[in-house]
Amino acid sequence: MKSFFKNVLANIVAIVILCVVFFFFFIIMLVFSAMGSEKSVAVKKNSVLTINLKTNIIDSPTEEQQGIFDIRDQSKNVLIYDAIEAINKAKTDENIKGISIEADYLSAGITQIDDLRNAIQDFKKSGKFVYAYGNTVSQAAYYLGSVADQYYLNPAGMIELKGLATEVSFFKDFADKYGIGIEVIRHGKFKSAVEPFIRNEISPENKEQLSTLLNDIWKNTSSRMAASRKIDTAQFRTVVDSLYGMIPDLGLKYKLADKLIQKTEYDRMMRTKLNLKEDDKLNKISLGKYIDSYSDDENSGDRVAVLYASGSINGGDDYNDIHSEKYIKYIKDLQDDDKVKAVVFRINSPGGSANASDEILFELQQLKKKKPLVVSFGDYAASGGYYIAMAADKIYSEPNTLTGSIGVFGVIPYFKDIANKNGIRSDIVATNPNSQYYSTLNGVSPYGVNMITRSVEGTYKRFVHFVTGNRKKTFEQIDNIGGGRVWSGVRAKQIGLVDELGTLNDAITYAAQKAGLKSYNVASYPKKMTPFEQIFKNLNEDDISARVVKNKIGKANYELLEQIVEERKLQSEVKMEMPYQIKIN
Repeated sequence: MKSFFKNVLANIVAIVILCVVFFFFFIIMLVFSAMGSEKSVAVKKNSVLTINLKTNIIDSPTEEQQGIFDIRDQSKNVLIYDAIEAINKAKTDENIKGISIEADYLSAGITQIDDLRNAIQDFKKSGKFVYAYGNTVSQAAYYLGSVADQYYLNPAGMIELKGLATEVSFFKDFADKYGIGIEVIRHGKFKSAVEPFIRNEISPENKEQLSTLLNDIWKNTSSRMAASRKIDTAQFRTVVDSLYGMIPDLGLKYKLADKLIQKTEYDRMMRTKLNLKEDDKLNKISLGKYIDSYSDDENSGDRVAVLYASGSINGGDDYNDIHSEKYIKYIKDLQDDDKVKAVVFRINSPGGSANASDEILFELQQLKKKKPLVVSFGDYAASGGYYIAMAADKIYSEPNTLTGSIGVFGVIPYFKDIANKNGIRSDIVATNPNSQYYSTLNGVSPYGVNMITRSVEGTYKRFVHFVTGNRKKTFEQIDNIGGGRVWSGVRAKQIGLVDELGTLNDAITYAAQKAGLKSYNVASYPKKMTPFEQIFKNLNEDDISARVVKNKIGKANYELLEQIVEERKLQSEVKMEMPYQIKIN
């Protein structure tokens, strides 16, 4: 008995100590959060604006609110809009003498790199220098760095310049082997999101659209790299095909780099450029700190609101991704805010739930009745991500945006074979003929398949209906370019799916003009979460476990695992979702 009471007392003491530790942990987090929010950074003379490994370019405020169990340093996250504004400001800032790009790997999407590249290209008109340095350089980082006046590479480094490729994983044999049945209903021969579950190879239609997409994006990015480096197009193709960038001497020979030097020599070269004395410090300031050095009061005067919608579309009210209940509230708040004179809806989404997409579209249509609504596309605005754009007065797309995917599908898993093999069977008692039209053990009844097919077809017709109204085209015209096919932004402009090729800044400028604003501030929505909200967000076992696994095996491998085991991917719901992502790694 004495031992029992000792154990109980020890557990009570442990719990008390744990509570105290967590209390002080939260207090420390709040203090540091408050300290970090103060705009106390001063820009020194002869400073160099630096884009380095610690800079994560994100498209939406929701991308940085990952909860307290995310091990990444979120203080380095920079919104793409803020990054562009910072580079534009640095162009005329007397204290900023140049830009240094020092990123071996770049955490940014393809359209974000495009926008950064364009801003730096414009910055060069000031006459200030732009240099870049790399060690082991990813293709994405080199795409950005190649815009520099001079590119320097470590003598033992490499540039992974290789072109674009995509690898599609298939699970049909896996499902067959383990007795997992999958019922698929889709509209559109290009709606390839379901192919991994019903085929063992890429369909001719999917291969066609993938080839077109990859070649569109590579033609655009490779031509820009070749032009910046003053390399003939044919020679640049040879350099890429031969992987010459992996050998430093060959990278230098074929003009991928201007000189092979150590990082210390690179810094010494910039000191010379700035005419610094031996005892003078080389002042480098990151994008994030430079943004913190100035601030605009976005809450005063007339505003153009930028509502960011990034991630998959789902029902519910979670903060991350695009959850319909949250976004309905955001949209209504903007509609009722008299200071907001126009709204730019920034979409970076591959789609998701058809029902949630429809809810969001309706609220945007109500908003449009009261004030201008302009849409800007990021990396993705496909399927449901394209659907929610159909309330726009005008749609801007980046050249490398992946958009369209006008199609609908449903994926219904069941486990009859694997259950039977392991001695599990079921019987049904019901009040009506279709009370149990679907079960995880017996699959879908023939009549259930018929009705779900009708639902998919009805949703597709509703999708096309809204597209025809917004794009001023007939059903047949949209159906011909629909069928689930994904298009690059350039081709989307050619076939009329978007109005203009342009950046988020272009969309903001147009929205302000449409609202008749001469002077205005730009305000971002949704607002960042408070420290207390971040602390208590997603404190559930499943979420913590998912984050641990993702951080352990990497995001790309986790997304592959999700395709096999995540319930959301295989739930019996009509979906408007893009089949894949394309990244310049």
